[in-house]
Amino acid sequence: MPMTPTDTLFILFGGIFAALAVASLIGGMLRWRLQPGQSSGVVDNLNARIKAWWWMIGALALAFWGGKEGVIILFAFISFQALREFISATYTRLGDHRALLWCFFFFLPLQYWLIEIDWYGLFSILIPVYAFLLLPISSTLGADTTRFLERAAKVQWGLMICVYCISHVPALLTLEIPGFAGRNLQLIVFLVLTVQSSDVFQYVWGKLFGRHKLSPEISPSKTLEGLIGGVLTSTAVGAGLWWITPFNPWQAALVALTINVLGFFGGFVLSAIKRDRGLKDWGAMIEGHGGMLDRVDSISFSAPIFFHIVRYWWVP
Repeated sequence: MPMTPTDTLFILFGGIFAALAVASLIGGMLRWRLQPGQSSGVVDNLNARIKAWWWMIGALALAFWGGKEGVIILFAFISFQALREFISATYTRLGDHRALLWCFFFFLPLQYWLIEIDWYGLFSILIPVYAFLLLPISSTLGADTTRFLERAAKVQWGLMICVYCISHVPALLTLEIPGFAGRNLQLIVFLVLTVQSSDVFQYVWGKLFGRHKLSPEISPSKTLEGLIGGVLTSTAVGAGLWWITPFNPWQAALVALTINVLGFFGGFVLSAIKRDRGLKDWGAMIEGHGGMLDRVDSISFSAPIFFHIVRYWWVP
């Protein structure tokens, strides 16, 4: 008897929670082996990251339980928080407040509502066309020309990265793939597990074998060994997850490799922006991970590419 989509999700999340339980046990043992009163930054950071992953995977599982609407609400919240962090770190003036109201309370909810009603035509152009033109128009009404180009570009960038790009994750639910009906949630699992595991494996490989820094000025902790090891390992993870997708194993590997490379550059580009603003993290919302944008920076670059790869090759 073939597995239902619900059965598949139970198996996937069961495996993820089992892996987290093992990670928590290892983290607890490492902490227990320390001398009384002794502390270790690496061990404490590891345990904080594991704890945060419990909350993040739990939130994703709860959203999946709520179906399409639950996923849309979760990622709308992620976009709102990420955009808040991005705007908080950038230079704005009173003249930008009208444009920011448009971003947070019109374009963001409308973008996700278009997913709910499955209006791809407007979803695909709302922000890159209409918001791109309206936001600087709105800012000019403030009659403030001080660093106007810089301010307008930052607001547009924030909306594109934090809302438009991230909204392509729940938009996967709207794709009608022959022979894959009712299983689109598994595409989100494939995307998130593959890209996020790349971040984890890059961290692990970098800690174990990292010797050559990629760009200390942008991301001091990233190494060439970490990048290669992390991308290849997570590509293998993606290939191993082919059975939850409409891809065959070699297609899953190629798609995983593509989104992992894009995910790396997403983190790299957002790190460059953080350094420009003199920040280590975008925020402190997630213990061990920084802000929301620190956690979804790789997703923001990989999600639109993944969406359009699937739409172009697998949707008639």
